[in-house]
Amino acid sequence: MTRYYLVAPTQVVRAQDEAFTYASDQQLPIGTLVRVSVGKKQLNGVILREVEKPKFATKPITEVLADIVWPAPLVELAHWLSDYYITHFATVLQSMLPAGLHKTRRNGQKALTHPIRNRTKIVLNSEQKAAVATIADTKKGTILLHGVTGSGKTQVYIEAAKKQAAAGLSTIVLVPEIALTPQLTAEFAHHFTNLLVTHSGLTEAQRHAVWQKTLTATEPVVIIGPRSALFMPVASLGLIVVDECHEPSYKQEQSPRYSALRAATMLASFHKNCRVVLGSATPSIADYYIAEYTKSPIVNLTATALATQTVTAKVVDLKKRDSFRKHRFFSDALLQNIETVLAEKRQTLIFHNRRGTAPTTMCDHCGWLAECPTCFLPLTLHADSHSLRCHACGFTMHVPPNCPVCKEPTILFKGIGTKLIESELLKLFPKATIARFDADTTPQQAVHNRYQDLYDGNIDILIGTQMLAKGLDLPKLQLVGVVQADSGLVLPDYQSDERVFQLLYQVMGRVGRSALPGTVVVQTYQPDHPTIKAAISRDYPLFYSSELVRRKASNFPPFCYLLKLTCSYKTEQGAIKASQQMATTLRKNSAVEVLGPTPAFYERLGGAYRWQLLVKSKKRAVLVAIAKSVPAGWQVDIDPATIL
Repeated sequence: MTRYYLVAPTQVVRAQDEAFTYASDQQLPIGTLVRVSVGKKQLNGVILREVEKPKFATKPITEVLADIVWPAPLVELAHWLSDYYITHFATVLQSMLPAGLHKTRRNGQKALTHPIRNRTKIVLNSEQKAAVATIADTKKGTILLHGVTGSGKTQVYIEAAKKQAAAGLSTIVLVPEIALTPQLTAEFAHHFTNLLVTHSGLTEAQRHAVWQKTLTATEPVVIIGPRSALFMPVASLGLIVVDECHEPSYKQEQSPRYSALRAATMLASFHKNCRVVLGSATPSIADYYIAEYTKSPIVNLTATALATQTVTAKVVDLKKRDSFRKHRFFSDALLQNIETVLAEKRQTLIFHNRRGTAPTTMCDHCGWLAECPTCFLPLTLHADSHSLRCHACGFTMHVPPNCPVCKEPTILFKGIGTKLIESELLKLFPKATIARFDADTTPQQAVHNRYQDLYDGNIDILIGTQMLAKGLDLPKLQLVGVVQADSGLVLPDYQSDERVFQLLYQVMGRVGRSALPGTVVVQTYQPDHPTIKAAISRDYPLFYSSELVRRKASNFPPFCYLLKLTCSYKTEQGAIKASQQMATTLRKNSAVEVLGPTPAFYERLGGAYRWQLLVKSKKRAVLVAIAKSVPAGWQVDIDPATIL
């Protein structure tokens, strides 16, 4: 008997259609993964439902890819992502399903090894026990776990996952960066044998093997990985943990532009008995407010889990040059502390959220500035390759020996980047083992591949950007130096203060997590800025209350929803005209407030001019309707992680 099914291909065929009818002699359930013919192409697809025999001729389903179907909650999540983020269903499927699903893989994939951390007997304190109990008692919904750095949130996750495993349910643990997967897997490996890790650092074959193990698992599993781990095909899910939930990397910047936090909440609702834990020492203003407003459980961990020593924080005013007698951007206090820590064979972390050697290259004679010819952004010097690079589009050129305009040999390099910090520290401490971790680091030298060296203390001085500020627990780390704490405050984003507070609070929290006394040296031009003071004093309630007042006065989230619209034209006049016409049309709607049009933060990319509008509304549905009506050629980002 021939049956007919609506199949959604994983590639956009027609903008207005998400699924097409195919025939099969087999009875196939919803979620079956198949191979179908579309024109001359063979595409992967998912069966959405069985339908009546159509009046038109149909093609047969070419191949059934797996005996076990894609779990129904993931099919529901795919529909939700498509509707909520106004994205073609095929684009959503591309993000959710592994690449090369139809390929035949060799057996005997090499098993992934986990790093080793010292195993100590952990005894939960009263706050941790209460947190585990609250998670277990909350059968559905979201719990905000607000724990200070070093309060033992990971142990709470482990105990909560154990309870789910005992009930026959699996756990997904999301991390904001690949760099954090080794640390978490090392901790979880002490307690779980059915542990799976997935991230973009694995090969396509390795990721597919992990996906297949999850799909065919007959016992509960624990899955650890960045936001895409949310889409692993778990049949029975009891717990989703979003660790360091404040991180903007949980919002995907390519279509579908989804928030992993919102997606996790919806996925949990599609499972029968699943809850979500959002863990952070510095939860976002919006998430904390929503938890309070909806009366969702907020669990506080106010004490460190281990008997730790005190952390001494020293603030150095960058304007006072007498504090920099030995070096132009390392204060005397910071250098003295590095020397002390090296002598004690402990580790130092130097944090600066700007990579490269120098962010500005200019002529001291005529004022020429090295800019990207397509983006008009300042080119960053990378002294190790003697090149100038655009961090937006990747354009690269050699450093000119003379000014291209006035021909004078008066090229200057201004500003500080992580590569310059590395080269200067190598001169100052030639016997120390120094390693830099940023977006320019090779995959072999990345944090997740060198984690064991970091943990064992084989690296004396770590240098890095924000990826080192997130959740790393290194027992031999004794000193943190912040080169310029206030650099992010000048960015034109309503969340700038929040990001600076979170980064500074988090990077300071890398010390004081063991029996070692910790020291933090914070260099800043604005030592009296409220955000800097709140971060150094680790006062989240103070920052939250003051920032909430500011957000309400300026009508920004959590008091409204946002839609960012960006147009891109070959001529600046074309971009201005299109954005002005769009603004005029939108302002006829009394339910919205329109900011702009203005040049985008990255005004030129790929040789095109970019202008943007920011649309606010109390009702998200109003913004969704606008987003659906926007002409082709506009970039639509609803609930943007940043307005830059």
